Amino acid sequence: MAVQREWLEKDYYKVLGVQKSASDKDVARAYRKLAKQYHPDANPGSEERFKEVSAAYEVIGDQAKRKEYDEVRTMSEHGFAGNPFAGGGQGAGAGFSNFRVDDLGDLLGNIFGRGGRRGRSDAATAGAQKGQDIEAELHLSFADAVKGATTTVHVTSEVPCSTCGGSGAAPGSAPTVCQVCGGRGVVNENQGMFSFSHPCVACGGTGMRIEVPCPTCAGHGTEKRARQVKVRIPAGVENGQKIRVPNRGGAGRFGGPAGDLYVVVRTAPHPVFSQKGKDLTIKVPVTFAEAALGTTVSVPTLNGKPVTVKVPAGTRSGKVFRVAGQGVPGAGKSGDLLVTFEVEIPTKLSADEKRAVEALAKASATEGQKLRERLGAEAP
Repeated sequence: MAVQREWLEKDYYKVLGVQKSASDKDVARAYRKLAKQYHPDANPGSEERFKEVSAAYEVIGDQAKRKEYDEVRTMSEHGFAGNPFAGGGQGAGAGFSNFRVDDLGDLLGNIFGRGGRRGRSDAATAGAQKGQDIEAELHLSFADAVKGATTTVHVTSEVPCSTCGGSGAAPGSAPTVCQVCGGRGVVNENQGMFSFSHPCVACGGTGMRIEVPCPTCAGHGTEKRARQVKVRIPAGVENGQKIRVPNRGGAGRFGGPAGDLYVVVRTAPHPVFSQKGKDLTIKVPVTFAEAALGTTVSVPTLNGKPVTVKVPAGTRSGKVFRVAGQGVPGAGKSGDLLVTFEVEIPTKLSADEKRAVEALAKASATEGQKLRERLGAEAP
């Protein structure tokens, strides 16, 4: 982890207004309060204070970073107050009576991302850079989204240069290790007992130098090109869901891995079915007589084979019935088909239907009033 100079200069506990012994919950609570108070949208002109609070929480709100921050601050206080290199006895800084120089080197090496006494041997690979992640949209029919599909998406992204093969160097030449940083991509700046790293300006932080750039890619090692990528869409993907395809994004540089491709699925609506997780839903209309007396109806499924569902007598509008195994297919258990029966009230009646309804109304003249008695309604 790269430790910033601000770790020595700023007391992040003071910035957040908490004690060093504050719990993680107390730290988070303090940050939320300050972030809300100084957010630029709610308090214009407080951008700097908001950034300061956010920077403090980024360190103090992370247990690993907080531990390293506390160690650095403690060593800074003791190191400048006394002699941390004294071997014990008189003149030793507080807390360092049994502290060895080798321990200090190892601790600083771990904190600052350097190997301490062990050194580093990654000069040959320091220049490797991962390629960019890219996004592409894929439009699917409702049926393909439910069943799953293997298809291709068209993308335009960085690919290894066709002339230099991705090295960035002109044919007949090759990149060389940067002599300024030794291939590390960073150089150290000594500040007393601490050392801070920053990107090497000689190589732009890549760790490699290209003396003769490739004429096609100008030394970048990549060029933009349209291509097709084969992707497998799992069964049951929902509209707007992102599918990650590893290593099919932009090309890496200097031997680095490619980025990832994220496929955003756009699903066309279905005129009959909807999706709810692994289940499919469908609304089926029934007449008042069918709901009151009971019946059986043929319900369509997405696979084209209808299923018969029994409607019990007295079924209310909105009642849901579950048909097992007729939803989204899966490697384990498939989803179900949720059938919602909706009682249709006719807006126009034939003469025969009107006489039948009038007869029903006469036979059940008091039923409506009995139902409404629950509401405390009185008869007119």
